[in-house]
Amino acid sequence: MPPSPQPLHLRLLAWFDTHTGAATCDDHDHRVDWLRTLPFILLHLVCFAVLWTGVSLVAAMVCLALFGLRMFAITAVYHRLLAHRSYDAPRWLAFLGALVANSSGQRGPLWWAAHHRIHHRLSDEDGDLHSPQRAGLLGSHVLWFMTPGAFRTRLEAVPDLARRRELMLLDRFDTLAPAALAGGCFALGWALETWAPGLGTNGMQMLVWGFCISTVLCAHATFTVNSLAHTWGSRAYATSDSSRNNWFIALITLGEGWHNNHHRYPAATAQGFAWWQYDPTLWILRLFAALGLVSGLKPVPERILREGGYRNKDQS
Repeated sequence: MPPSPQPLHLRLLAWFDTHTGAATCDDHDHRVDWLRTLPFILLHLVCFAVLWTGVSLVAAMVCLALFGLRMFAITAVYHRLLAHRSYDAPRWLAFLGALVANSSGQRGPLWWAAHHRIHHRLSDEDGDLHSPQRAGLLGSHVLWFMTPGAFRTRLEAVPDLARRRELMLLDRFDTLAPAALAGGCFALGWALETWAPGLGTNGMQMLVWGFCISTVLCAHATFTVNSLAHTWGSRAYATSDSSRNNWFIALITLGEGWHNNHHRYPAATAQGFAWWQYDPTLWILRLFAALGLVSGLKPVPERILREGGYRNKDQS
């Protein structure tokens, strides 16, 4: 028998309080919950409002800036810091980065880190919710994200992070940051329309471009690492999973596309193991380290480099 759906009030509550709303989710229910994920679906539909709002240079620039800022926060903080602890950062900076990443609508920091750690432990095996070998290309790309089996924050996988109250709060109420950013984009557009009408923007246009389109682009760029980076690309390492190195995915995710490298040695701060492998997240973290904002960036051991056909100077 298929699992029974959650009560309606809990599915609606999960829009606001994800820990309470997801507490009774069946981890083995992999059917899409259209009601629970309605805000995510509406986000995509609102993008079509661009047919009425049009575009302006300032709206496009805000879209690009918010895409880049939030993508960096996802890769540098959600992924390389919280999920893998590949460098050290003060709690205030980790929280600020997690807040920015959370505004991308990809759920909370504990949820993200927990699912990613499980992905590495069970990569392309039973229990890996976004394996294209198990769920198919569309399932691994986005449908897994919309199922009750993926809703619960698996706190057992992140006991180190669960002790941080600020991250726990952010994880529980993970819709507040995206909602605040959406409101901020609308307010910015309204202010520019009022005081700088020559820029040709308004509240609705800025909401559509600054928040909706940039958020959808950021989500699907991130999701390509789950789907395409396990399907399309080259392999420097004979890992037990299907991970691939893909230059295009690295381009749109600020360096996350060197996925086969990453699966071979996930503890490293770098994902591009060679100087020519585009990894701006690493470059920015090195700048932050030089400024004293972060520390303890973990290098790739020389034996790992040699195994993949890289040289030690490739990291320089």
